[in-house]
Formats: sequence, structure tokens, C-alpha cells
Amino acid sequence: MKRIAALIAATATLLWPATLVEAEVVSRSLVTKIPAYPQRIVSINPCADALLMQLADKGQIASVSHYSHDKRATSISLKLALQFPATSGTAEEILAMRPDLVVAGSHVAIPTARALQRLGIPLVKLSIPQSVAESQEQIGILSEIVGAPARGKQLNRSISEAFVKAQPTDGQLVPALIWRSGGLVPGDGTLPDELLRRTGFENVSKSYGLKQWDILPLEHLVARPPRLLFSNGREIAGEAQRDRMLSHPVIKKLSHRITISHYPAKLLHCAGPTLIEAVTTLSAARRMLRKHS
Repeated sequence: MKRIAALIAATATLLWPATLVEAEVVSRSLVTKIPAYPQRIVSINPCADALLMQLADKGQIASVSHYSHDKRATSISLKLALQFPATSGTAEEILAMRPDLVVAGSHVAIPTARALQRLGIPLVKLSIPQSVAESQEQIGILSEIVGAPARGKQLNRSISEAFVKAQPTDGQLVPALIWRSGGLVPGDGTLPDELLRRTGFENVSKSYGLKQWDILPLEHLVARPPRLLFSNGREIAGEAQRDRMLSHPVIKKLSHRITISHYPAKLLHCAGPTLIEAVTTLSAARRMLRKHS
């Protein structure tokens, strides 16, 4: 139970919104002016890393977050991430990079924020978007901040086009569930829920009585299995660490009623350019299922 509680708490830090109404997708320090064209941007958030790779010039990026140097946590290609130094987000590391702009997630360590304010280094904080519209708004704002509004518009066009391509041609909703290793499920009102709906699925998490982010017990899944289960269980290497739910004998017996499709964990961490891969993955799984039904 302690492990499950810790898993929920960790995911809440990454994914739960501070508010669901009129969310502030980008906040910035009011006392420090941001340069019109920042030349040394330090990112301390993996989702910010992914956005900056699309919006900023390579020469503008002084460093990325240490998460992007970890193949299990990065939201960009590891090969690309390793072209940049990485920091863990401490004030000492950040200041050593001599930034003229720091981009972070919504939570920044108080000593780090105070050090940046004291030295007059502007800090931009990105929230976790809770809808596609919020994500595209965030892209537009950040692209203006880094001096590349045209790239922001192009990225938003690419995201919109990906959703058009992923839209199903039939009106049938396929019962589905996104299940992260350990049993964590995104529910009604989350960004993954919107992605499911817009690619022709019915997110059945609500039928289990689950909250926005909740743990799904195996017994509930077995009692009412969805037609398609998206999971990152394949990413867990080694027999000892193999996903217990997906390897359970009961799940194997239900193979005629439930299809398991791979959905990388990184697609749950960020919005922005990750949305393109996410809806492409969901749409491809649906087409494959319909083809063999």
C-alpha cells in the first residue's frame, strides 16, 4: 500500500492540475524583464525541454533537465538530449550555466527561485496543460518568449493536423483504458481522457468508479475488461520486474476479450509536441483493432 500511495503522490506532482478552470499555462517573474531574444536558456523540466527543442534555436539552449538524459524519463530522443549539458535544477548548477532565462515546471524549489530573483534572472514556469487547447496556448506564449512565434504557430498547426488525421471515420466508440504500470489510470477530465475521446475511444475509467487519477485493482479489470488496454508494461525489463498485472494468468485467459496495446509512459508526462505521437499511437491501435475485429 505504501508503494501505491507513493506512486499516486509522484504522479500528482507531474500531472494533477492546480486548477481546472481558466488555468494559467505560463507564469513568469514580474520583477525581472525577459530579453526579447534569450541567448542562454536553461531548462529544468523535461516537458520544457521538449518544447524548447521545437521552438528555440539550438544555440539558445544552454542546458536541459537531467530527466532528458535518462532514457526512462526523457520526452525527447536521447541522442538529441545528449547534445546539451544537463542540470538537476539546483541553484548552484543553474547559476553556473550563466542563464538569461530559466524555464521550469510549475513547482520550483524555493531556494532556487529566490536565488534567481536575487540575481535578476527571469524565471518562466509552465503548468501541466489539462487540455489540448491549454497546450496550444502554452506553445504560443512560450514561442513568443523565446523569440520564435512562427515556430509556435507551425507546431500548433502540426498538432491540429495530427488530430485531424487521427479522427476515426466511423462513429463507434471503442471501450478503452490507459493503464500505467502499477495500476495508475487517468480518468474523466484529464488530458489523456480528451485524447482517447478525440481518437474514437470511450474512456471506461469512470465505470469503475475511479477518480481523475486513481489505482485500478485487478479484480475490477477482470470483472469488466475494456476492449483495448493501453499500457507501458512492455517498458519494464527483466523477469523480476515484469508487470504483475499484465502477466497475470487471469489476464491471459481474457485475451479473446481484451487487446493490450503498447503506450509509452512518456506519452503521459507531457503535452506539446508529445501530443502528435500520442494521438498517432492511439489512432493506429484503433485501426488495427477494427481491422482484426
